[in-house]
Amino acid sequence: MTATPFHGSDLEKIEQLYGIPKEKITGFGSNVNPLGLSPRLKEYLAARLDVLSSYPDREYTGLRRAIAAYTKADEAHVLCGNGSTELISACIRALSPERALLISPSYSEYERELRLVGCIPDYFTLLEENDFRPDTAGLIRRLEETPSFRMLILCNPNNPTSGALTVSELRKLLSFCQEAGIHVMVDETYAEFAPDVDAISAIPLTKEFSCLIVLRGISKFWAAPGLRLGYAVTSDEALRGDILSRKDPWTVSSLADLAGQFLFSDHIYIEETRTLISCERQRIRQALSGLAVKTYPCFANFILCRILKKEVSAHTLFEA
Repeated sequence: MTATPFHGSDLEKIEQLYGIPKEKITGFGSNVNPLGLSPRLKEYLAARLDVLSSYPDREYTGLRRAIAAYTKADEAHVLCGNGSTELISACIRALSPERALLISPSYSEYERELRLVGCIPDYFTLLEENDFRPDTAGLIRRLEETPSFRMLILCNPNNPTSGALTVSELRKLLSFCQEAGIHVMVDETYAEFAPDVDAISAIPLTKEFSCLIVLRGISKFWAAPGLRLGYAVTSDEALRGDILSRKDPWTVSSLADLAGQFLFSDHIYIEETRTLISCERQRIRQALSGLAVKTYPCFANFILCRILKKEVSAHTLFEA
């Protein structure tokens, strides 16, 4: 069966196309934390549902304070949104670059949002010889070759390759972009799954580079895509103001606001998740090594594989 591409979490679409009741599907397509929602968060929210009768704080002061404490960012540098998707859109609309460079392959939403502002993106293709990791020197050369680039978008760790740039690599790249007048958006949706978050996170670099904006959300690590809560960190005051001026008020619900203020301090859940993912990442890679499958270095909660049997493709595996 050949079908139009669809999001891996769309169980209704799978049910429609393959006739499998969605209740019987174990979903691996959305890369959400297998622990599910924190039981402590459930208990906390269940006792406070009356918050739904009130508007959230328009400035999200408590939420931004909680995010700042969790990420060690400056509270004034934090923006909140209806998932990181809203902030991706708001950032791209605020910058409206004529030319932008994307990693390929990567999350398709960046391209869609760029095209909506009239930008036709260029692509930096990831190579197998580099384990499908971005090559910092190669990226800088590509940016130098096209002086009209005004935006670079990175997903770190990258979706779907699971590779990541280190802080030292990011610093080199940002130093060039700062001088060249290129804004850099780093999507850290999967960063918290990394073996060492501090080794790859660009959030501390926001204090050093005003050209940088870092995005995160709670859909994946916190297993809460339905709450629709994301945040951005940037020291660029003008960009923050432009994004806020384009956002509708109260896009983060009062329930999501409350949830965020609690979950970023749920250290039990954080440690349980990191322990589970670390063990499972190692176990799965070891299990795959005994099959006709090559795996690549991974920093997220998913693993990029190459199937070594010529008669088997990713498509045939999906259809199976």
